[in-house]
Amino acid sequence: MIKRLVEKEEVMATINTTPLVDVMLVLLIIFLMTIPVAVQTHSVILPKEVNQIRVTKPEDINISINQSGKIFWNDYLIKNDRELTDRLKEISSKRPQPDVHVRGDREAEYEAVAKILLACQRAGISKVGFLTEPPPKG
Repeated sequence: MIKRLVEKEEVMATINTTPLVDVMLVLLIIFLMTIPVAVQTHSVILPKEVNQIRVTKPEDINISINQSGKIFWNDYLIKNDRELTDRLKEISSKRPQPDVHVRGDREAEYEAVAKILLACQRAGISKVGFLTEPPPKG
């Protein structure tokens, strides 16, 4: 009887990998089920990138923003927001309404761009465009 007790109390020297395999299989099933849900989106038609060359007309207005946030109407420095809005109201009454082209320095604060957009909205300008440099070819 003492011999039987000693045999039962021996420590098992092998690792039981069954629980590890069970956990790994459950995780595999979870990943296989969630990946298609995460990747699947609504079907939409994305716009194609097209570089269109626009012909500028003499009546178009170029508003520039320099690095320090100063706003220029062609080459004339705009002193305040009220002056910008008044000038835009003058051109908004013309038919056909000229386009407004905004040229912003990449180091300029967005606040200056927002001021221009707000002034265009208040003046009733319908066509506002942003001029940028095209990406390098290749």
